[in-house]
Amino acid sequence: MIKGLMHPHVLFVSLFLLIYLIKTILLLSDKDELLEKFKKKTRIAEMVISFGFLVTGIILLILIPSALNTFMIIKLVLVFASIPLAVIGFKKKNKILATLSFFFIVVSFSLAYKVSQPSSEKKVISLSGKEIFTEQKCTTCHGDNGKLGVSGAKDLSVTQLSHAGIVEIITNGKTPMAAYKDALTAEQIEAVASYIETDLKGK
Repeated sequence: MIKGLMHPHVLFVSLFLLIYLIKTILLLSDKDELLEKFKKKTRIAEMVISFGFLVTGIILLILIPSALNTFMIIKLVLVFASIPLAVIGFKKKNKILATLSFFFIVVSFSLAYKVSQPSSEKKVISLSGKEIFTEQKCTTCHGDNGKLGVSGAKDLSVTQLSHAGIVEIITNGKTPMAAYKDALTAEQIEAVASYIETDLKGK
């Protein structure tokens, strides 16, 4: 279910950003007539898209409570702050408010992308494979049991990869998974690979 919701959520977000980008460009370019025509033609579509990305986003947060961290809270604040700014900005043709609204939206989704990426800072080696797996937010896509499958993540419980193969993917990444060679030491990567083999694979 989570994997099925992730794709439409990304689609809704992309369409939402595209609509607001076009509206902002038209407003800043003083194309008032074109802006009004665009708003009329996309009003219903914009309502459906806005509703879709909010609903799918809320459901995903409910289904993946571990995703509700500091970055996600900041993202939500920015998204909800951008709504009244956009309404007032485009209604009164206030370029500053409209631009600020679009900026908030872009920053909020940039934060969401940052959350999905591994930290570039090397962590202390003393953590166990399970602790590293959790701390690096592997559970966000793979889940605690390795079976979640969000954003195209593989089911670790049925992987046929060897230990070396698991190490290779953790180290260098494989679409859509990011590489962790700059976030973890070789010892930590080995620990995570061992944890996957002994605690998740075949379970």
